[in-house]
Amino acid sequence: MMNIEGKKVLVLGLAKSGLAAVLLLHKHGAVITLNESKPLEKLDHREELEKMNVRLICGGQPAALFEEDFDFVIKNPGIKYTEWFILRLQERNIPIYTEIELAYQLAPNHHYLAVTGTNGKTTTVTLIGEILKKAVGNKAHIAGNIGTPLCEIVFNEGLENQAGHDIVLEMSNFQLLNIEKFRPEAATIINLTPDHLDYMRTLDEYYASKTNIYMNQKENDIFVYNLDDENLSYYVNKYPPHGKMTTMSMISESSDYHLQNGMIMKGQETIMPVSDIQIVGKQNVQNVMIAIAMCEAAGIERSIITEVIRGFAGVEHRVEFVRELNGVKYYNDSKGTNTDATIVAVDSFSCPIILLVGGKEKGLPMDELKKHLANVKLIIGYGACGKRLVDDLVGDQGIVVQTMNEALAIAQKTAQHGDVVLLSPTTSSYDQFSGFEERGRYFKKLVNELK
Repeated sequence: MMNIEGKKVLVLGLAKSGLAAVLLLHKHGAVITLNESKPLEKLDHREELEKMNVRLICGGQPAALFEEDFDFVIKNPGIKYTEWFILRLQERNIPIYTEIELAYQLAPNHHYLAVTGTNGKTTTVTLIGEILKKAVGNKAHIAGNIGTPLCEIVFNEGLENQAGHDIVLEMSNFQLLNIEKFRPEAATIINLTPDHLDYMRTLDEYYASKTNIYMNQKENDIFVYNLDDENLSYYVNKYPPHGKMTTMSMISESSDYHLQNGMIMKGQETIMPVSDIQIVGKQNVQNVMIAIAMCEAAGIERSIITEVIRGFAGVEHRVEFVRELNGVKYYNDSKGTNTDATIVAVDSFSCPIILLVGGKEKGLPMDELKKHLANVKLIIGYGACGKRLVDDLVGDQGIVVQTMNEALAIAQKTAQHGDVVLLSPTTSSYDQFSGFEERGRYFKKLVNELK
């Protein structure tokens, strides 16, 4: 276990993950400096931090701070790795970690399962988590990009002094950029499609960063490999995994986990019929197959896995059914923050769709999404990049408004019996909302108020 007593540590950015890191660092006797962009008078948890003798430097990033000597830095994943002060720390060879790396180094004696990919992470991780909870009860934990920092779980559960818990992590590429020792016993990359071009220098760097999830694996660890994703295959060949590969495919029956005559199979063994899966869309069949492979790699009994899958209704904000009104069904896919996610959502339906798109501009091209609009009868754009999205997708055949309220009002007026109204924005929410969760809940509130 990492010894950090007396170590000088700089925490960049508070938020939820930063606070969790500070609490865990303080518990282990670190000397902590917190740098936060907010002014001191607006800093959350100020009194609590001051009681812990955390040195607070707020209101920006003074150059002198980054000339000081620190043993290591904990960086909020949302801070771009291209910021001048991050580059300065790197020039000085000061280690930079995220809170996941810190938590892992303090509590390494557990069974870690890690999931990354552009889309499908939250559904897959949630399902794996439910299966683990059924199998091992309160020794199962879900953490990472899904919303709960790993440091928070380690701190609350005292995992530094325990062993043998099962922990499944949803990991964004932001979190994977600052991995040093983190080693999952089972890992997967669900898929690779364009995203985060507002954060990463290049698409190649974005894809390559995902492969960090398996770089510390040993020969008996397992990487669940989705053979159906061409981009993933390229990067797996370019950066080969170090552990054993378990393959899955919805196309090839020669893979370890595959489909055959409407059944999910492992080799010649029948696991369960696809028809038993409640959540809609072929992408969720893939997510379920990956969850099965990950849980079997973790040694979970198959009967427990299939029981949980049969009762799994999905996750909030991911092609989530909200309401049916006058024969029109409304779905919340607020977690559709890139074009591939929206393609997946649109392809989940065979009926006519009224599609709501828009939010903060991420610069993603719409070319691929345009190929999947056969069932889309109307696109309504709103928010900061609503007009650009509509222009690129359908030109003057679409409608552009300013707010989600206006977009939903037009959708309700236009929709006919049998239609689907689908919020799947293709981009982030930060122009009008604090995150995709707030956006999705606001959409559901509006839908439930419709008359």
